[in-house]
Amino acid sequence: MSVHQVLTGLNAVRADLEEFYRDLHRHPELGLREHRTAAKVAQALREDGYDVTEGIGGTGVTAVLANGPGPVVMARADMDALPVREQTGLPYASTVTDGDQPVMHACGHDVHVTALTGCARLLARARESWQGTFVALFQPSEENGDGADAMIDDGLTGRVPTPDVVLAQHVLPYPAGYVGIRAGPFLSAADSLEVTVHGRGAHGSKPESAVDPVVMAAMIVVRLQTVVARELAATTPAVLTVGSIHAGSGPNIIPDRAVIQLNVRTYDDVTRAHVLEAIDRIVRAECAASGARQAPVIRRIASFPPTVNDEEPTRRVAAAFADHFGETHTIDLQTASEDMSLIPQAFGAPFTYWGFGGTDPAEYAEADKRGTLARDIPVNHNPRFAPVVQPTLDTGVTAMAVAALAWLAA
Repeated sequence: MSVHQVLTGLNAVRADLEEFYRDLHRHPELGLREHRTAAKVAQALREDGYDVTEGIGGTGVTAVLANGPGPVVMARADMDALPVREQTGLPYASTVTDGDQPVMHACGHDVHVTALTGCARLLARARESWQGTFVALFQPSEENGDGADAMIDDGLTGRVPTPDVVLAQHVLPYPAGYVGIRAGPFLSAADSLEVTVHGRGAHGSKPESAVDPVVMAAMIVVRLQTVVARELAATTPAVLTVGSIHAGSGPNIIPDRAVIQLNVRTYDDVTRAHVLEAIDRIVRAECAASGARQAPVIRRIASFPPTVNDEEPTRRVAAAFADHFGETHTIDLQTASEDMSLIPQAFGAPFTYWGFGGTDPAEYAEADKRGTLARDIPVNHNPRFAPVVQPTLDTGVTAMAVAALAWLAA
């Protein structure tokens, strides 16, 4: 069987992949600065016979292996890290800084890069077991939401064969060894907004001479909590988070403006439009109620599309997972967001995206038994997020290979 023949090579590359992963974790790079990571990937896949192109969209990499007639399968991994100071205590923990920013692979992109590199190497070393074309794509700057667009704008669709399907995966705080997939909506859309409200500054002892933007901002924050709680049905998933408020320079000065930054997660266009309209309505109404003499400025600073898995490739991958892993888990909706879907959309190709676990299974089971998963299991973007090396890497490599071979198997 093709899958078995390809995966027999995992034993030979496992130790190298584990060291490859630890090296990536030690040397994280922020979005569009992934020069070391990209070079490391490019070198590894050139050695296995891939036709490698570097520098797409700045630091993006593609690696193409044509192996006779057949489908074209593209698999994508994101490369960038986050401005987070690592607190894992691991012997291979990051101490990297970028300027004055600490940098950490706090979202598992080092796992994704290693898993795709491992899958690509296994396919290259078992070419007699499959046919078609495999395209490994390593994307920069997913966290900033501009990496996929950067590659597309730099002519990605003309640089590699058009895929028949695009595959991607993400390590999540489930027990290591877990693999889960779902058709339809999987990851939310995300919109980040910056709201500037304008008041009138004055001495702290003379509030009657001011229009206080701090109070205005506080009322907006409180009122925004009613959008999900009171304007959406309880069965409609959405999240609205105010993550930042900046105003003023001292305790006895009423400032002339306040800046609020907030983030919205939704799963369909109707809900997305409703929530964004409600934010606009509430902000403007609170400013009017406060007597602001200047209209607020509402600016969208980042946007991610929803990740909605196509039915047919999801069904095919789920069946392949069931055959190999013995069962298929239907993963929950995730409130995280991604720009990956822009890549298959640019090619006009269907796609599917799944999750796999990276948490120590015993720790997960104990926390689950106590009912303390949310408190005790670090999630992505947490400074203590640290996928266990195994079986996380084996699962990521295997899942990607099994999925790719659902099209490429001879």
